[in-house]
Amino acid sequence: MLALKTMISSFFQHVQDHRIEVYNEFSLQHELGIYLRERLPQYKVQFERNVSYFSSQSSTIKKEIDISIFTKDYTEKYAIELKCPLKGQYPEQMYSFVKDIKFMEQLKALGFAKTACVALVSDKPFYQGTNNRGIYKFFREEYAVYGNIYKPTGSGKDEESISLSGSYAIDWKDLNAQSKFYIVEIE
Repeated sequence: MLALKTMISSFFQHVQDHRIEVYNEFSLQHELGIYLRERLPQYKVQFERNVSYFSSQSSTIKKEIDISIFTKDYTEKYAIELKCPLKGQYPEQMYSFVKDIKFMEQLKALGFAKTACVALVSDKPFYQGTNNRGIYKFFREEYAVYGNIYKPTGSGKDEESISLSGSYAIDWKDLNAQSKFYIVEIE
């Protein structure tokens, strides 16, 4: 079984050492995919694969997997979701982080060996600030996501929410002076 979190951490070490440059979500997806493909020749590493490719049960919160890693006989499957927000929208992007975690929980339930979510941010409001209520508390104060998390821009009695099955630590790591990242692995 792949040590998914270890491999992603190693990728970020290459970014820190300036051997790989990441400047937006597209570059993060492709550079990480290339990095994994070079190190995992016995696996297929593919981008934007539809869930239906792996399972007829496609009632997932999202339809496309950012990076899929699998054996030719599909006996081992892994999935990675990525976020690299560049234009603010902090509470909405945080909710997208939670949505990715829910998606990875769902894929794990569909038979994926491990799944992971990665967020790379360059704005401090994602990980620190004075408002630590609502969705902010999970990423700035408690550093864990769990339970029912409500969409921050919802209003009224029909508020949208995501219910997570597990509890996942948000361990922000320094990438450089401007950026931090976290890796959440669902085993």
